[in-house]
Amino acid sequence: MRVAAVGDVHLGADSRGRLRPALLDLPAHADALLLAGDLTRLGTRAEAEAVAAEFGDLAVPVVAVLGNHDYHSDLAEEMTALLVAHGITVLEGEATVLTIGDRTLGIAGTKGFGGGFAGKCASAFGEPQMREFADHTVELADGLHAALSELRTDVTIALTHYSPISDTLHGEPPEIYPFLGSYLLGEAIDACEVDLAVHGHAHAGIERGTTPGGIRVRNVAQPVIGAEYAVYDLAPIGDPVAAE
Repeated sequence: MRVAAVGDVHLGADSRGRLRPALLDLPAHADALLLAGDLTRLGTRAEAEAVAAEFGDLAVPVVAVLGNHDYHSDLAEEMTALLVAHGITVLEGEATVLTIGDRTLGIAGTKGFGGGFAGKCASAFGEPQMREFADHTVELADGLHAALSELRTDVTIALTHYSPISDTLHGEPPEIYPFLGSYLLGEAIDACEVDLAVHGHAHAGIERGTTPGGIRVRNVAQPVIGAEYAVYDLAPIGDPVAAE
């Protein structure tokens, strides 16, 4: 089972045709495509239409989460509806199951949020704004955990925009780690039987990392992978190995 993934493509209204030629060959390389958020620059209707034109109606299933850029114009619900209309599954605290050959692939997804990592993280204390910030992280991490817990599939993937670990943030300024991810996402992933976790958001980070529980994590932000997508071969034992 081969899964392609990319995030942070940041398409503008003028980006149609930028990725589509490479995506048309996708069935030769992968069984499904995961989009790890920040599909647009500013989350406008015109940009969402460009995303739909690039990633919609491909010959393999496409599953996405939105990123912080996709929320900027307050049109996330409209964008989701548009992508769904073009055959793209968009997850937020939900899971979907794909049948690939004689095996099942379960994907649970959320945008996720910031907050930081163990020992250096935000807490729901003090001003209402700080409590709202921390509570949003808890809410989305809990949603990911609930979605993962529902899955009973041969292979399970957690798909987020924000990072569940600090490993894949190396190269980013440490001062902004709290705005790039949260350990609560990692805890949700470790609590479930997950074969691979995929995220974006950290443009200056690195591709590979591991949760404290030993789950492999891949940062597929396009500036990191340097390609239209990366492909991971999920071997029968559930050990993801980069195939391309």
